[in-house]
Amino acid sequence: MKLVFILLLLAPLLTSCIKIILPADCSDIYQQDKKQPSGVYTIYPIGSTSAVQVYCDMESEGGRWTVFQRRMDGSVNFYRPWSQYRIGFGSAAGEYWLGLENIHQLTRQRNYELLVNMEDFDGKKVFARYSSFSVDAECDGYQLHVSGFTNGGAEDSLTYHNGQNFSTFDKDQDKWSANCAKKFLGAFWYNACHFANPNGVYYWGADKTHYAIGVEWAKWKGHDYSLKSISMKIRPVH
Repeated sequence: MKLVFILLLLAPLLTSCIKIILPADCSDIYQQDKKQPSGVYTIYPIGSTSAVQVYCDMESEGGRWTVFQRRMDGSVNFYRPWSQYRIGFGSAAGEYWLGLENIHQLTRQRNYELLVNMEDFDGKKVFARYSSFSVDAECDGYQLHVSGFTNGGAEDSLTYHNGQNFSTFDKDQDKWSANCAKKFLGAFWYNACHFANPNGVYYWGADKTHYAIGVEWAKWKGHDYSLKSISMKIRPVH
């Protein structure tokens, strides 16, 4: 009886010493339970007040990937203003954009690699992989840093965009004299203008009447083919 009383007195002290570790990304979720399947999970990029839902890819190339961009069926409109690309939009169970601020907060804390998976309307699947990926702060235009390309059949459409600031139709930060986001109906780290337009207009496959406005990875399918699906995902480099 006396032991029970002592344990009751100590309980608040014992629980206050237990530190709950919140997962910052899908790699942390995997480390907590290596049997977790791919699916929607909650991560905390900058602590307990930053909860956000993401899709975790626990299968591709060893798994542990935090998906920050996904197109698969055209159900979500990606032609959106800067404010929405900053905070994110869509549903982690379907099409979505995680948000530039979340991507920046993740990649400033650890070294990340990037995987881009894509599929055409004939069922062919390819990927592009980059050994280093990070995004600067908003005050630096959410500038992209990407390098270390490995070809998984898709060829390299992203190195051209390295060092570029992010642009939307209402915030032009590209290298072209006009606005790439307006011209090609998307939002991305445009240069002058693009070899990749993953946030472009979703339509089915090849259409030469719509030049370069689709969901594109030009080095694989050209500027007149809109992909069936594309997803961009990151994981820490160990």
